[in-house]
Amino acid sequence: MVKLTFPRELRLLTPFDFSYVFQESIRAGSPFLTLVTRKNTLAHPRLGFAIAKKQVKRAHERNRIKRLTKEYFRHYQHQLPNLDFILMAKQPVIGLTNQQLVDTLDQLCQRIITKQMV
Repeated sequence: MVKLTFPRELRLLTPFDFSYVFQESIRAGSPFLTLVTRKNTLAHPRLGFAIAKKQVKRAHERNRIKRLTKEYFRHYQHQLPNLDFILMAKQPVIGLTNQQLVDTLDQLCQRIITKQMV
């Protein structure tokens, strides 16, 4: 049975991890979200967030974006390649419903995966 948890090992936590991803990254963007990725040397993907208060002013909106992204990542972690993902949000994201946000995230992940294969 496959575990669908989101432990610490699946998170980008240190500033070094974030700077490593931003150095030589592959990006996929939409008017609402940007996904920045870089291949890692681990056997699993990791996720980090860079959601600026300037872009998404209210804490409950930032938390909603993070919560939905973590849930998406938790469900699909075994299908994702060994990449470090950083999610960045843009101001219009607050107008999206939960389903639209998850669909946008899925499209970005699929774009990243196809870029990795090439």
